[in-house]
Amino acid sequence: MPEEEKLKTKPNLSILALISFVASFAVARIFTSIYPAVFWKFSGYHIHHFWYGLVMLAISGWLGISVENERVNRVAAILFGAGGGLIVDEIGLLLTLESESYWAEITYTFVIMFLTFASMVILLNKYSKTIRTEFTEFLSSNASLYFGVFLAAVSVAFILETDNLAIVTFSSVSAIAACLIILAYFVQRIRKR
Repeated sequence: MPEEEKLKTKPNLSILALISFVASFAVARIFTSIYPAVFWKFSGYHIHHFWYGLVMLAISGWLGISVENERVNRVAAILFGAGGGLIVDEIGLLLTLESESYWAEITYTFVIMFLTFASMVILLNKYSKTIRTEFTEFLSSNASLYFGVFLAAVSVAFILETDNLAIVTFSSVSAIAACLIILAYFVQRIRKR
């Protein structure tokens, strides 16, 4: 298989892993909601399903680095996603080491953050050339100047109106980003001359 074709198949594996992650998390969450008392007990130990997830991650990692075959790569991606979903389903338990924490809000927050991050990475990887081209065109247009000025004004207004550290921090980062956008606009204009 030529090198170009190998690169084209990688985003498909990422999407496969992401879908199996979501499916695994959903199935584990639904099953434990319907049957909370069903679990495997061995010598007095409650074997949580994150252990199954760890085994799946180990197997998928071994397959991924040991075998170069498209079908095996797909199986490894599915096992990797499914294992990750089983582990993340018990993130509240793993972080606090208390079984009451299974339904902790941190689990849902973590899943949402992970899915957002993974989706963005997949999309940026797949469309990075298009995004770079469009972003470069945006920075050289008047729209970037207008957007930068608007973002700076709104960010400064939020900084001046609140004592909330999170809002001040986010607004400060936004103001810096706005200044960089404005600066990039002027740099692009000077280069065109």
